[in-house]
Amino acid sequence: MGKISTKTLQDIEFDKVIKQASIFCTTDDGRDRMKQVVPLSGDKNITNALSHTNEYLSSYTTEYAIPNHGFEPIERELQLLGIENSVLEKESIRRLVTLPKSVNDHVKFFKKTIEYFPVLAERTAPIPLNTEVPDRVDQILDKFGEIKDDASPVLKDLRREMNSVRGQLNGSFGAALSHYSKLDFLDEIRETVVENRRVLAVRSMHRRKVKGKIMGSSKTGSITYIEPERVLTLSRKLSELEIEEHEEIQRILKELTNFLRYYIEDFETYRDYLAQTDVIAAKAKYARKINGILPMVVRNRELNLVDAYHPLLLIANRERDEKTFPQSIQLTPENRIIVISGPNAGGKSITLKTIGLLQVMTQSGMLIPVHEKSRICFFDSILTDIGDNQSIDNHLSTYSYRLKNMRGFLQKADDKTLFLIDEFGTGSDPELGGALAESMLEEMYARKSYGIITTHYTNLKMLANEMPEMTNANMLFDSRSLEPIYQLQLGEAGSSFTFEVAQKNGIPYSLINKAKKKVERGKIRFDKSIAALQKERSDLRRNNESLRTKEVQATQKASKLDDTQDRVKQKLEDFQDLYDTYQRHINLGKKFDQLAKDFSNNKKKRLLLDELMKLVITENVKRQPVAQKKAEAKKEEGKQKQLENEVIQKVTKIRQERKVTPKKEITEQKPKHVFKIDERVRLIDSKSIGTIDSIEKGKATVNYGMFTTIVSLEQIEPVKK
Repeated sequence: MGKISTKTLQDIEFDKVIKQASIFCTTDDGRDRMKQVVPLSGDKNITNALSHTNEYLSSYTTEYAIPNHGFEPIERELQLLGIENSVLEKESIRRLVTLPKSVNDHVKFFKKTIEYFPVLAERTAPIPLNTEVPDRVDQILDKFGEIKDDASPVLKDLRREMNSVRGQLNGSFGAALSHYSKLDFLDEIRETVVENRRVLAVRSMHRRKVKGKIMGSSKTGSITYIEPERVLTLSRKLSELEIEEHEEIQRILKELTNFLRYYIEDFETYRDYLAQTDVIAAKAKYARKINGILPMVVRNRELNLVDAYHPLLLIANRERDEKTFPQSIQLTPENRIIVISGPNAGGKSITLKTIGLLQVMTQSGMLIPVHEKSRICFFDSILTDIGDNQSIDNHLSTYSYRLKNMRGFLQKADDKTLFLIDEFGTGSDPELGGALAESMLEEMYARKSYGIITTHYTNLKMLANEMPEMTNANMLFDSRSLEPIYQLQLGEAGSSFTFEVAQKNGIPYSLINKAKKKVERGKIRFDKSIAALQKERSDLRRNNESLRTKEVQATQKASKLDDTQDRVKQKLEDFQDLYDTYQRHINLGKKFDQLAKDFSNNKKKRLLLDELMKLVITENVKRQPVAQKKAEAKKEEGKQKQLENEVIQKVTKIRQERKVTPKKEITEQKPKHVFKIDERVRLIDSKSIGTIDSIEKGKATVNYGMFTTIVSLEQIEPVKK
């Protein structure tokens, strides 16, 4: 993959992105490496780098937090290790041992979480666990970086003896302090420390009365500092022990340094791993700040950025509390080159920079702020010509510089090239410059290159309209207010709105009219047609938005009407049930009223009870099916028709059985059975049981306890005990 030039990176302001991302580095080595980040070579390297960043970013939303990777600068320590007989200080050893400990944590972590971070785990695969260095250092240094007492047997004995001497010394000094204090020879401060030794603060007038070594005096001379005679011997012994301790510590440190010297290459490996991890972490943190994601990477030559944001503009607008407008653009083999036209200040240049910057960021292993539906591919070379490139150093004009730049384009361009050119062909005579720009664009088209250019040249707009794999586009403008909408519209060229903008800014209409007459009529008509089309597009956009709003409102109203209709239907059903209940009660009342009238006329109590019992039994029989039907209706409303069919079939079957069975029973049972008085009987198909009081003329008087009734012998059947 070809190298992307420094000029391209400057044109799209990639260095500013790197500067913002490097703030998230926690180590000096990481910051230095972040500043050196450039687009990578090779599809596999780019894909790996993107996966590293994406996996690290995903760790923020999972329960698996990647261990700390920070370390202090160790350049000086590594240099000293490379010098024979050099000795590292305690602090230097503490700094060095941090590296293998951190790397060990990473190796263990990614071994456990390889399913979640497979690509990051690959980075630790070639690094073996190093327990020798941490174990050896932990034997010598404690957690505060100080030499342990048991770092060696000699040091252990020395420190035990030193502690004993210090105890004796403190006791002797305390006795002297108490003695001379009672004699009132001491100043108010009583004691102090001189040359790391405790001394008495003796008033100078009494200094000859205190035996000991004079260690100095105060500035005014009123106080003399004296080390008491009884502690002098102990102090000298302690000093000798301290010298021996220092020598033993130096011996231990030298031995430890020689041990660490064998691991210089390992330290370099750990340093390299942790510094690169710092870069990956910084990229992930920057992605979190700009809402960056990993779009789908495709092998075929296709670039489809949906809702793409310029990261620098996004952060700047966020700080100013302003809105940032996203862009969507697509380059495919069927639509390789896009010619963007339209008025200045419409967002054409920022669109070019957005596409270029996001492409370079992706090929540098950084995530980009786009919609997840976006698709991206990799280009071998990215060529740019954006902004004012006039060179003061070599005294080239803007046009000469751009021609030189285009010569470089023509040397490198192929089917794996993405070119981005702002204001293509400007800087020379409009007619000649336009013709030359058209020829160059045709050459880039012939080489199957991919690209986006911005221009005001009409001939380039017409060329884009004629070529099958080239498309016109424009940055949408509100034709009424002449304010930019910051939205790219593919498929049609944009009007420059030259005369419209001039009129809006107060240029007299008479001058504008003269200018129109001076310009070639065909171009005016072409630009006017484009302006009319763009105005129509603007009106259609507004109408679509209005229709969409009305559609949403209509859907909401329809939903409310459906709810209302359901509620009304439910209420009607409830009223119908209530009406049916009332109607049944009224009919029942009428029947009861008729019974009362009959009883008033005939005064037959037994007949009244008989009719009343029949009425109760009949009502119970009616109530059971009604209640059952209601329960079934509530449970299975959707299966009502099916249930009705099943019920009808069952009822028909039962009726047929009843028509056949009773006849057989009558023909078979009647001749055989003779009813007797006091025999237990019941009506056929009834559950109520009574006893026969009397039998006369084929009829029996049946006593149910509460009442009696006269029935035909054919309507009753015996009840077996």
